[in-house]
Amino acid sequence: MDPEVMMNRKAFDKILTAIGAVVTIFLVAAGGLLLWGSHYANDQVKTQLVAQKVFFPPKGDAMQPQNEIGKYLDQYAGQQLTTGAQAKAYADHFIAVHLKEAAGGQTYAQVSNKLIALQASNPKSADVATLTAQKDTLFRGESLRGMLLNAYGWWKMGQLALWGSLVSFVAAGVMFVLTILGALHLRRVTPDAEIFVDLPKTSTPDPVTVN
Repeated sequence: MDPEVMMNRKAFDKILTAIGAVVTIFLVAAGGLLLWGSHYANDQVKTQLVAQKVFFPPKGDAMQPQNEIGKYLDQYAGQQLTTGAQAKAYADHFIAVHLKEAAGGQTYAQVSNKLIALQASNPKSADVATLTAQKDTLFRGESLRGMLLNAYGWWKMGQLALWGSLVSFVAAGVMFVLTILGALHLRRVTPDAEIFVDLPKTSTPDPVTVN
């Protein structure tokens, strides 16, 4: 049977109430910091995106392949790009689609390597100008796409911080209610009330026998 000791119930309740109060304060502080971080991330992303003055194409634009672009971007038709969600949509379903058309689906690195090899073997080839133009287009497009996806990443972190702040505030509310209930119970406990507290079981060494 585990050993038990008597502990004053009023002292025990005071300890639990104090712990509840500390946890409540911690959760409120954490929620406040997460909420600030969320607003900061969103404000920075919006500021940077607005400065780029990027607008979505109008709905039903005949110049856009609707099966690859329209079904993703029509919801933002004609709007200025200002949020992380819009940045990801523009990067993945507008820039990426046009980059595939620029050089037959090749990336900047692939075209650049081809250009270097051609300049080394036949610098006067007419393909040098074509590859140079493709390289420049891919470089600019992939750079813009990378910046937009980076903005999306920060925006996503802001969204996660927002959810984290909500969870912290809800948990703080629960702990606050429990702390108040603990404080009310503490007032009703008599000074001489006691409770049993289990102590960790200790092993008893085997007796030493002497032959």
